[in-house]
Amino acid sequence: MLVADREDVELVTADGLVLVGEVALPRDAPPVATLVCLHPLPTHGGFMDSHVLRKAAARLPALARIAVLRFNTRGTSSPRGTSEGEFDGAVAERYDVAAALALVAERGLPAPWLLGWSFGTELALKYGVATPIEGAILLSPPLHSTSEAELAAWHGSGKRLVVLVPELDDYLRPPEAATRFAVVPEARLVPVAGAKHLWVGENQVRRVLDEVAGTVAPGSAPLPTEVPDELVEAG
Repeated sequence: MLVADREDVELVTADGLVLVGEVALPRDAPPVATLVCLHPLPTHGGFMDSHVLRKAAARLPALARIAVLRFNTRGTSSPRGTSEGEFDGAVAERYDVAAALALVAERGLPAPWLLGWSFGTELALKYGVATPIEGAILLSPPLHSTSEAELAAWHGSGKRLVVLVPELDDYLRPPEAATRFAVVPEARLVPVAGAKHLWVGENQVRRVLDEVAGTVAPGSAPLPTEVPDELVEAG
């Protein structure tokens, strides 16, 4: 855990729910970009502390001056708490995405990007294209509930789309991903050799965070693998 200004936040959705989350900001300089993290499937253990997202919040504010917003979608629990409501299979969760982006706008956080992982990629693809974001970074997109029309809406939108596809993914592997994402020819597909859906292990996490940082804060990647003691959070 590296130094950052961390604040527990609550997001209020248009349908009246309170979602719990956290914002992590660079401590000694304003952020250059913002990540809004959309976690994996809550019915299969996904939440705001899913390890890649937790490590993004732990490292990127200090190493790349990136603000990181993580939150539990409706009905999801973590040590931070439980968000109100019930899981709705990527339908009512559109209000959750909107509430997160509303907080980003309210706080004046710059250059927002959606960072979706697995189920979170469905939310990013379905509901991100019509929002004021720079783009979306997708980790292990299954493309289970995103329609071809929803995917094709990104073509010509002016919003960037970066797609990290594990070579050994359980749902969508690089050859099929190339076919499915062909409707968005400007999308950048990044096949990751040896990776699996859950990005287990420090090498895979570092690979993801380098790609994220290099995309949203050009010049910040590769991230350092050693840091001075003063960047390590006390306690």
